[in-house]
Amino acid sequence: MGLRKKRVIHMLFCVACGNGWGMATMIPMKGRWYHMLNENLKAIRKAKGLSQEELAVKVNVVRQTISKWEQGLSVPDSDLLIALSEALETPVSTLLGEPVTEAESKPDDLKAIAEKLEVINLQLAQRKNARRKAIHGILIILCAGIAAVFAALMAWDSPYLNWDYSDPETAVTGVVLHILEWLFVRIAPLIFIAAAVGVFLTRKRA
Repeated sequence: MGLRKKRVIHMLFCVACGNGWGMATMIPMKGRWYHMLNENLKAIRKAKGLSQEELAVKVNVVRQTISKWEQGLSVPDSDLLIALSEALETPVSTLLGEPVTEAESKPDDLKAIAEKLEVINLQLAQRKNARRKAIHGILIILCAGIAAVFAALMAWDSPYLNWDYSDPETAVTGVVLHILEWLFVRIAPLIFIAAAVGVFLTRKRA
């Protein structure tokens, strides 16, 4: 058990430090067997007749942690992965998407399991990065849109104010336009500031 934990922790440390150990060749090579840990964890838990709460008690975490693992929002570390394996009475390699064999049960072959953990962590990071880029782009578009509307309103100079309001239809249209412009001028700056802050927070960090 001690050797297993040391090997897996070392691999996770490589990921955390961003040294890129084996990442370039590992993903395409392992793509044919990789299955998401979250799907396997959820399926095996249900097959064992356990609720998220019951499994959480067995591995000494809160139910929300199990939920995040099953949703693919995070992954367990090496100690918790081993605890899950014991609680579900399922080999670690099976949780990671590969049927266990006699050779894989040997400590010397635990490197393959550690590699799978590394792939999971890398894919999770890539998904979070893609989500960050999407949010960043949407916020930039929102800021640009608000600025464009403000520029259009300034150029437009509210011509409805000079309309003949003795005509009921014209009066209703003018009032509606005035209300919309009034709301936009007061609410849009707050949205613009919030979006600008979001752009700053979601920027790519060096």
